[in-house]
Amino acid sequence: TDSALVQQIVAEIGAQRPLIQRKHKNIKTTEGRPRKYYFSTKSDEAEVAATERNSRPVDGAGDIYRESDLYPILISYLWSEFHILSRRIDERKSSNSHGTRGNHWLFPDIVGLEDLSRDWTPEIQQCVDQMADKKTRIWSFEVKRLINRSNVRESYFQAVSNSSWANYGYLVVAEIQGAEKELRILSGLHGIGLIKINIQDPAESEIIIPARERLEIDWNGANRLSEENPDFRECIKLVRQFYQTNEHRSKDWDTQIEV
Repeated sequence: TDSALVQQIVAEIGAQRPLIQRKHKNIKTTEGRPRKYYFSTKSDEAEVAATERNSRPVDGAGDIYRESDLYPILISYLWSEFHILSRRIDERKSSNSHGTRGNHWLFPDIVGLEDLSRDWTPEIQQCVDQMADKKTRIWSFEVKRLINRSNVRESYFQAVSNSSWANYGYLVVAEIQGAEKELRILSGLHGIGLIKINIQDPAESEIIIPARERLEIDWNGANRLSEENPDFRECIKLVRQFYQTNEHRSKDWDTQIEV
């Protein structure tokens, strides 16, 4: 049958994948499960350039999307899986007081607030308040549509640059092509994690590489972002208000919470 033929081809490509890809540069694969194989005459650099320039299908599924389309998917995933409240940081609102490219790689795409006290009893919350201990973790995310061998280091170090100030920093991507091994090496060195967004089934998005926790916020780094961007200043203001009131208003965040 047609189905059996396809499965046989997939099995043979999978069994000899490294050899086939060395001999046939036009046969490419996505990473993760299920792995998908496709034929392309474009170089890795050209594929990234085309992705950045145009909306494109994901893994041949036919769904046209932009990077901005990934933001609500990520925000929904963070809330449903981790109860993280998220807020979009729009770099276009930055003052750019440091001149041209002075803020290059400075701003993450999304910042998240994790309320550690969410399930605590009032007595524990009050005890933590008195001890001035930590009640939150701050997460920072850099979002990309496609990462392959040509842009893996640039994308990763962009996330290092704009997300290392937070308790957790993540690079978020919809499609990975032949770069997961390099991402694991870089994560072991620098601690930025990796989240794979599933466009077709957002609930199946997952953390591929956990981030290494930074126990304390880099407040000097956070201050640099706050000086330049009103979205980030508002985000820090909301964190401060939470510490003052032990409450957060969902309307202040981009997260859509079902009551």
